[in-house]
Amino acid sequence: MSANGGTKAIVAALLANVGIAVTKFIAFLLTGSSSMLAESIHSVADSGNQGLLLLGGKRAKREATPQHPFGYGRERYVYAFIVSIVLFTVGGLFALYEAYHKWSHAEGITSWQWVPIVVLVAAIIMESFSFRTAIVESNHVRGNQSWVKFVRRAKAPELPVVLLEDLGALVGLVFALFGVGMTLITGNGKWDAAGTAMIGVLLVTIAIILAIETKSLLLGEGAEQHDVAAIERAVTDGPEVERIIHMKTLYLGPEELMVAAKIGVPPCDNTEKLARDINTVEARIRAAVPLARVIYLEPDIYNPAAAAGRADAARSEAGSDEVSERAGS
Repeated sequence: MSANGGTKAIVAALLANVGIAVTKFIAFLLTGSSSMLAESIHSVADSGNQGLLLLGGKRAKREATPQHPFGYGRERYVYAFIVSIVLFTVGGLFALYEAYHKWSHAEGITSWQWVPIVVLVAAIIMESFSFRTAIVESNHVRGNQSWVKFVRRAKAPELPVVLLEDLGALVGLVFALFGVGMTLITGNGKWDAAGTAMIGVLLVTIAIILAIETKSLLLGEGAEQHDVAAIERAVTDGPEVERIIHMKTLYLGPEELMVAAKIGVPPCDNTEKLARDINTVEARIRAAVPLARVIYLEPDIYNPAAAAGRADAARSEAGSDEVSERAGS
Protein backbone atom coordinates (compact mmCIF):
# COMPACT_ATOMS: atom_id res chain seq x y z
CA MET A 1 0.00 0.00 0.00
CA SER A 2 1.11 3.53 -0.69
CA ALA A 3 1.88 5.25 2.58
CA ASN A 4 1.08 8.61 0.95
CA GLY A 5 -2.39 7.37 0.03
CA GLY A 6 -3.05 6.30 3.59
CA THR A 7 -1.81 9.63 4.95
CA LYS A 8 -3.99 11.60 2.53
CA ALA A 9 -7.08 9.67 3.63
CA ILE A 10 -6.20 10.15 7.31
CA VAL A 11 -5.68 13.91 6.94
CA ALA A 12 -8.96 14.28 5.02
CA ALA A 13 -10.81 12.35 7.75
CA LEU A 14 -9.10 14.36 10.51
CA LEU A 15 -10.05 17.73 9.03
CA ALA A 16 -13.62 16.60 8.44
CA ASN A 17 -14.04 15.19 11.94
CA VAL A 18 -12.62 18.23 13.73
CA GLY A 19 -15.06 20.51 11.91
CA ILE A 20 -17.95 18.12 12.42
CA ALA A 21 -17.19 17.66 16.14
CA VAL A 22 -17.31 21.41 16.76
CA THR A 23 -20.64 21.90 14.97
CA LYS A 24 -22.22 18.86 16.64
CA PHE A 25 -21.16 20.00 20.10
CA ILE A 26 -22.61 23.46 19.51
CA ALA A 27 -25.85 21.79 18.39
CA PHE A 28 -25.88 19.69 21.58
CA LEU A 29 -25.40 22.77 23.77
CA LEU A 30 -28.31 24.51 22.03
CA THR A 31 -30.74 21.57 21.97
CA GLY A 32 -29.67 19.09 24.67
CA SER A 33 -30.07 16.21 22.20
CA SER A 34 -28.35 13.01 23.39
CA SER A 35 -27.89 11.89 19.77
CA MET A 36 -25.96 15.10 19.11
CA LEU A 37 -23.83 14.54 22.23
CA ALA A 38 -23.10 10.93 21.21
CA GLU A 39 -22.18 12.07 17.71
CA SER A 40 -20.00 14.86 19.14
CA ILE A 41 -18.03 12.37 21.23
CA HIS A 42 -17.92 10.02 18.24
CA SER A 43 -16.31 12.72 16.08
CA VAL A 44 -13.87 13.66 18.86
CA ALA A 45 -12.89 10.00 19.19
CA ASP A 46 -12.45 9.70 15.42
CA SER A 47 -10.27 12.83 15.37
CA GLY A 48 -8.08 11.39 18.12
CA ASN A 49 -7.90 8.10 16.24
CA GLN A 50 -6.67 9.80 13.09
CA GLY A 51 -4.03 11.56 15.19
CA LEU A 52 -2.96 8.16 16.55
CA LEU A 53 -2.68 6.72 13.04
CA LEU A 54 -0.50 9.65 11.94
CA LEU A 55 1.67 9.23 15.04
CA GLY A 56 2.00 5.50 14.44
CA GLY A 57 3.03 6.08 10.83
CA LYS A 58 5.70 8.57 11.92
CA ARG A 59 7.12 6.34 14.67
CA ALA A 60 7.19 3.33 12.37
CA LYS A 61 9.77 5.10 10.17
CA ARG A 62 12.45 5.04 12.87
CA GLU A 63 15.67 3.23 12.04
CA ALA A 64 16.35 -0.23 13.41
CA THR A 65 18.29 -0.48 16.67
CA PRO A 66 20.18 -3.32 18.37
CA GLN A 67 17.17 -3.77 20.67
CA HIS A 68 14.76 -3.76 17.71
CA PRO A 69 16.87 -5.14 14.86
CA PHE A 70 13.94 -5.49 12.46
CA GLY A 71 12.84 -1.89 12.92
CA TYR A 72 9.55 -0.41 14.07
CA GLY A 73 7.28 -1.10 11.10
CA ARG A 74 4.77 -3.09 13.16
CA GLU A 75 4.22 -0.09 15.44
CA ARG A 76 1.58 0.97 12.92
CA TYR A 77 -0.38 -2.12 13.97
CA VAL A 78 -0.07 -1.17 17.64
CA TYR A 79 -1.59 2.26 17.07
CA ALA A 80 -4.34 0.78 14.88
CA PHE A 81 -5.21 -1.56 17.75
CA ILE A 82 -5.31 1.39 20.17
CA VAL A 83 -7.73 3.07 17.74
CA SER A 84 -10.12 0.12 18.10
CA ILE A 85 -9.96 0.43 21.90
CA VAL A 86 -10.65 4.18 21.79
CA LEU A 87 -13.56 3.67 19.39
CA PHE A 88 -15.00 0.95 21.66
CA THR A 89 -14.72 2.87 24.93
CA VAL A 90 -14.90 6.58 24.12
CA GLY A 91 -17.30 6.18 21.22
CA GLY A 92 -19.40 3.04 21.67
CA LEU A 93 -19.70 2.62 25.43
CA PHE A 94 -20.24 6.33 26.02
CA ALA A 95 -23.07 6.37 23.45
CA LEU A 96 -24.71 3.35 25.11
CA TYR A 97 -24.44 4.98 28.53
CA GLU A 98 -25.90 8.22 27.22
CA ALA A 99 -28.75 6.28 25.58
CA TYR A 100 -29.56 4.57 28.89
CA HIS A 101 -29.47 7.90 30.73
CA LYS A 102 -31.62 9.65 28.12
CA TRP A 103 -34.16 6.80 28.07
CA SER A 104 -34.60 7.14 31.83
CA HIS A 105 -35.03 10.91 31.57
CA ALA A 106 -36.55 11.36 28.15
CA GLU A 107 -37.09 14.95 27.10
CA GLY A 108 -38.10 16.40 23.78
CA ILE A 109 -36.17 19.05 21.86
CA THR A 110 -37.93 22.31 22.69
CA SER A 111 -35.46 24.96 21.53
CA TRP A 112 -33.43 25.54 18.38
CA GLN A 113 -35.27 22.64 16.79
CA TRP A 114 -33.89 23.29 13.30
CA VAL A 115 -30.24 23.27 14.47
CA PRO A 116 -29.63 19.50 14.81
CA ILE A 117 -31.20 18.78 11.40
CA VAL A 118 -29.03 21.39 9.67
CA VAL A 119 -25.90 20.22 11.52
CA LEU A 120 -26.51 16.54 10.75
CA VAL A 121 -27.16 17.18 7.06
CA ALA A 122 -24.02 19.33 6.83
CA ALA A 123 -22.05 16.64 8.69
CA ILE A 124 -23.26 13.97 6.27
CA ILE A 125 -22.03 16.09 3.35
CA MET A 126 -18.60 16.68 4.94
CA GLU A 127 -18.25 13.05 6.02
CA SER A 128 -19.16 11.93 2.49
CA PHE A 129 -16.19 13.85 1.08
CA SER A 130 -13.88 12.18 3.61
CA PHE A 131 -15.34 8.75 2.82
CA ARG A 132 -14.92 9.40 -0.90
CA THR A 133 -11.24 10.23 -0.37
CA ALA A 134 -10.73 6.96 1.53
CA ILE A 135 -12.49 5.00 -1.25
CA VAL A 136 -10.40 6.63 -4.00
CA GLU A 137 -7.12 6.01 -2.18
CA SER A 138 -8.13 2.42 -1.37
CA ASN A 139 -9.01 1.71 -5.00
CA HIS A 140 -5.40 2.47 -5.93
CA VAL A 141 -4.25 -0.61 -4.01
CA ARG A 142 -7.37 -2.76 -3.67
CA GLY A 143 -7.14 -4.35 -7.11
CA ASN A 144 -9.89 -6.89 -7.80
CA GLN A 145 -10.52 -7.68 -4.14
CA SER A 146 -13.95 -7.16 -2.65
CA TRP A 147 -14.21 -4.49 0.03
CA VAL A 148 -14.62 -7.12 2.75
CA LYS A 149 -11.54 -9.00 1.56
CA PHE A 150 -9.57 -5.74 1.31
CA VAL A 151 -10.36 -4.81 4.92
CA ARG A 152 -9.53 -8.32 6.13
CA ARG A 153 -6.31 -8.83 4.13
CA ALA A 154 -4.73 -5.38 3.93
CA LYS A 155 -1.33 -5.37 5.64
CA ALA A 156 -1.28 -1.59 6.03
CA PRO A 157 -3.94 -0.73 8.64
CA GLU A 158 -4.57 2.95 7.90
CA LEU A 159 -6.96 2.78 4.94
CA PRO A 160 -9.14 -0.04 6.34
CA VAL A 161 -9.38 1.81 9.66
CA VAL A 162 -10.35 5.10 7.98
CA LEU A 163 -12.81 3.29 5.69
CA LEU A 164 -14.59 1.64 8.61
CA GLU A 165 -14.54 4.82 10.69
CA ASP A 166 -15.97 6.92 7.86
CA LEU A 167 -18.60 4.30 7.07
CA GLY A 168 -19.52 4.13 10.74
CA ALA A 169 -19.66 7.91 10.91
CA LEU A 170 -22.04 8.14 7.94
CA VAL A 171 -24.34 5.41 9.25
CA GLY A 172 -24.17 6.94 12.73
CA LEU A 173 -25.23 10.31 11.33
CA VAL A 174 -28.22 8.66 9.67
CA PHE A 175 -29.14 7.05 13.00
CA ALA A 176 -28.82 10.43 14.74
CA LEU A 177 -30.94 12.08 12.05
CA PHE A 178 -33.57 9.38 12.56
CA GLY A 179 -33.60 9.81 16.36
CA VAL A 180 -33.67 13.59 16.26
CA GLY A 181 -36.25 13.69 13.46
CA MET A 182 -38.64 11.32 15.24
CA THR A 183 -38.20 13.28 18.47
CA LEU A 184 -39.11 16.53 16.70
CA ILE A 185 -42.14 14.88 15.05
CA THR A 186 -43.49 13.10 18.13
CA GLY A 187 -42.12 15.24 20.94
CA ASN A 188 -40.96 12.00 22.62
CA GLY A 189 -37.31 12.10 23.72
CA LYS A 190 -37.08 8.30 23.76
CA TRP A 191 -36.63 8.37 20.00
CA ASP A 192 -33.51 10.45 20.58
CA ALA A 193 -32.32 7.85 23.08
CA ALA A 194 -33.03 5.06 20.58
CA GLY A 195 -30.92 6.82 17.94
CA THR A 196 -28.12 7.18 20.47
CA ALA A 197 -28.29 3.47 21.34
CA MET A 198 -28.10 2.56 17.64
CA ILE A 199 -24.98 4.70 17.33
CA GLY A 200 -23.44 2.95 20.34
CA VAL A 201 -24.12 -0.54 19.00
CA LEU A 202 -22.71 0.47 15.60
CA LEU A 203 -19.47 1.83 17.09
CA VAL A 204 -18.96 -1.18 19.36
CA THR A 205 -19.42 -3.50 16.35
CA ILE A 206 -16.91 -1.59 14.21
CA ALA A 207 -14.44 -1.46 17.11
CA ILE A 208 -14.64 -5.23 17.58
CA ILE A 209 -14.04 -5.81 13.85
CA LEU A 210 -11.01 -3.51 13.92
CA ALA A 211 -9.64 -5.19 17.05
CA ILE A 212 -9.92 -8.66 15.52
CA GLU A 213 -8.20 -7.66 12.27
CA THR A 214 -5.38 -5.67 13.89
CA LYS A 215 -4.82 -8.42 16.48
CA SER A 216 -4.03 -10.79 13.62
CA LEU A 217 -1.50 -8.30 12.23
CA LEU A 218 0.05 -7.81 15.66
CA LEU A 219 0.50 -11.57 16.09
CA GLY A 220 2.29 -11.70 12.75
CA GLU A 221 0.88 -12.61 9.35
CA GLY A 222 2.66 -14.34 6.51
CA ALA A 223 2.60 -13.38 2.85
CA GLU A 224 -0.52 -13.87 0.75
CA GLN A 225 -0.67 -17.10 -1.25
CA HIS A 226 0.08 -15.40 -4.58
CA ASP A 227 3.22 -13.80 -3.09
CA VAL A 228 4.30 -17.13 -1.57
CA ALA A 229 3.89 -18.77 -4.99
CA ALA A 230 5.90 -15.98 -6.63
CA ILE A 231 8.70 -16.37 -4.07
CA GLU A 232 8.77 -20.14 -4.54
CA ARG A 233 9.03 -19.73 -8.32
CA ALA A 234 11.82 -17.19 -7.92
CA VAL A 235 13.78 -19.54 -5.65
CA THR A 236 13.55 -22.59 -7.90
CA ASP A 237 13.64 -20.78 -11.26
CA GLY A 238 17.30 -21.47 -11.86
CA PRO A 239 20.03 -24.09 -11.53
CA GLU A 240 21.19 -22.75 -8.15
CA VAL A 241 18.41 -24.46 -6.13
CA GLU A 242 17.08 -27.98 -6.55
CA ARG A 243 14.10 -27.49 -4.24
CA ILE A 244 12.74 -25.64 -1.23
CA ILE A 245 12.97 -27.82 1.86
CA HIS A 246 10.84 -25.45 3.93
CA MET A 247 10.04 -21.73 3.92
CA LYS A 248 8.37 -19.19 6.20
CA THR A 249 7.35 -15.59 5.59
CA LEU A 250 6.43 -12.83 8.03
CA TYR A 251 5.41 -9.20 7.67
CA LEU A 252 7.74 -7.03 9.75
CA GLY A 253 5.55 -4.07 8.87
CA PRO A 254 3.07 -3.15 6.17
CA GLU A 255 5.83 -2.56 3.64
CA GLU A 256 8.50 -5.08 4.69
CA LEU A 257 8.35 -8.85 4.33
CA MET A 258 10.82 -11.32 5.80
CA VAL A 259 11.55 -14.57 3.95
CA ALA A 260 13.41 -17.42 5.65
CA ALA A 261 13.99 -20.68 3.79
CA LYS A 262 16.10 -23.79 3.85
CA ILE A 263 16.96 -24.63 0.27
CA GLY A 264 18.35 -27.78 -1.28
CA VAL A 265 21.38 -27.00 -3.44
CA PRO A 266 23.56 -29.23 -5.64
CA PRO A 267 26.72 -30.55 -3.98
CA CYS A 268 29.42 -27.88 -4.20
CA ASP A 269 32.92 -27.55 -2.74
CA ASN A 270 33.30 -23.93 -3.84
CA THR A 271 31.95 -21.64 -1.12
CA GLU A 272 32.49 -18.56 -3.27
CA LYS A 273 30.21 -20.00 -5.96
CA LEU A 274 27.66 -20.96 -3.32
CA ALA A 275 27.60 -17.38 -2.01
CA ARG A 276 27.12 -16.03 -5.55
CA ASP A 277 24.29 -18.47 -6.17
CA ILE A 278 22.51 -17.41 -2.98
CA ASN A 279 22.88 -13.74 -3.92
CA THR A 280 21.38 -14.55 -7.32
CA VAL A 281 18.40 -16.27 -5.73
CA GLU A 282 17.87 -13.35 -3.33
CA ALA A 283 17.89 -10.92 -6.27
CA ARG A 284 15.24 -13.00 -8.04
CA ILE A 285 13.05 -13.00 -4.90
CA ARG A 286 13.28 -9.22 -4.53
CA ALA A 287 12.46 -8.77 -8.22
CA ALA A 288 9.40 -11.02 -7.90
CA VAL A 289 8.14 -9.57 -4.59
CA PRO A 290 9.68 -6.13 -3.89
CA LEU A 291 8.36 -6.13 -0.31
CA ALA A 292 10.65 -9.09 0.47
CA ARG A 293 13.46 -6.95 1.88
CA VAL A 294 14.78 -9.23 4.64
CA ILE A 295 15.82 -12.61 3.24
CA TYR A 296 17.59 -15.48 4.98
CA LEU A 297 18.50 -18.53 2.87
CA GLU A 298 20.08 -21.58 4.47
CA PRO A 299 21.68 -23.90 1.91
CA ASP A 300 21.57 -27.63 2.52
CA ILE A 301 22.10 -30.84 0.59
CA TYR A 302 18.66 -32.32 0.13
CA ASN A 303 18.46 -35.98 1.16
CA PRO A 304 15.10 -37.53 0.16
CA ALA A 305 15.54 -40.47 2.56
CA ALA A 306 16.33 -38.22 5.49
CA ALA A 307 13.42 -35.93 4.62
CA ALA A 308 11.04 -38.89 4.46
CA GLY A 309 12.32 -40.06 7.83
CA ARG A 310 11.70 -36.67 9.39
CA ALA A 311 8.18 -36.56 7.91
CA ASP A 312 7.40 -40.06 9.26
CA ALA A 313 8.72 -39.05 12.68
CA ALA A 314 6.56 -35.92 12.66
CA ARG A 315 3.46 -37.91 11.71
CA SER A 316 4.23 -40.50 14.39
CA GLU A 317 4.65 -37.79 17.03
CA ALA A 318 1.38 -36.16 15.98
CA GLY A 319 -0.37 -39.52 16.18
CA SER A 320 0.95 -40.23 19.66
CA ASP A 321 -0.12 -36.76 20.83
CA GLU A 322 -3.62 -37.42 19.51
CA VAL A 323 -3.78 -40.78 21.33
CA SER A 324 -2.62 -39.10 24.54
CA GLU A 325 -5.29 -36.39 24.19
CA ARG A 326 -8.00 -39.02 23.67
CA ALA A 327 -6.77 -41.01 26.67
CA GLY A 328 -6.76 -37.88 28.78
CA SER A 329 -10.28 -36.99 27.74
